[in-house]
Amino acid sequence: MNIAFIAHDKKKDDLVKFAIAYEEVLKDHRLYSTGTTGKRIMAETKLDIHRFKSGPLGGDQQIGSMIAENDMDLVIFFKDPLTAQPHEPDITALIRLCDVYTIPLATNMATAEILLSGLQRGEFTWREIEKEQGNDT
Repeated sequence: MNIAFIAHDKKKDDLVKFAIAYEEVLKDHRLYSTGTTGKRIMAETKLDIHRFKSGPLGGDQQIGSMIAENDMDLVIFFKDPLTAQPHEPDITALIRLCDVYTIPLATNMATAEILLSGLQRGEFTWREIEKEQGNDT
């Protein structure tokens, strides 16, 4: 599966800890991330991550493009709900694309844990069916 990681500045430490905790699950998947977040995760784990640009510089949109092309299966986006983000329209668009294309999205650690537990149990086979059928919304 293709899995994307994004984290606002105040949530990057949490996402790094999450990636460390689930490294064994994540290592068998294709991983993508916005720039700094991916760099931080790779520094603390043995995970190989394709890094896009930083979120404010277009990384959110690059991941959004993969979603729109049905090339992303899961997004883990640790948002900071208490800090205004200068690229808020990009964030909103990314979340909307996840809804439009039925891509599982976790915006906090609790939801991310539930999604990765499901991934461990093989409960995402429906994504492979979606890809094979080339379903467009």
